[in-house]
Amino acid sequence: MLRILLLRWAIIAVAIAIAAAILPSVHVDGGFFGLIGVALIFGLVNALIGPILRLLSLPLTLITFGLFSLIVNAVLLAITAGLTDNLDVGGFFSVVLAAFLISVLSTILAALVPDTSG
Repeated sequence: MLRILLLRWAIIAVAIAIAAAILPSVHVDGGFFGLIGVALIFGLVNALIGPILRLLSLPLTLITFGLFSLIVNAVLLAITAGLTDNLDVGGFFSVVLAAFLISVLSTILAALVPDTSG
């Protein structure tokens, strides 16, 4: 269980690092430990606030055929940037683009890593 949690934490950290390297408006300060801290806070925000926002935005998500979930992910990333000094994201569109990129990258990386649950 702990191994899976650490593996997912590392996947999110790598996805955030790649997004920060690709997008000029996303900056992660503090080096390796800053990145790990940002990934930890992002995971906690997703786990604690994410389900509430997804439930509240369910009607809009259904109307837009799931496209509004991208906005929810952007809001969660903006909350993470507000909670930590190590993450700086630009305006609205750069947060949406960064959230999209982090979602896609974490999905790809999770598919490449073998399942360790069994």
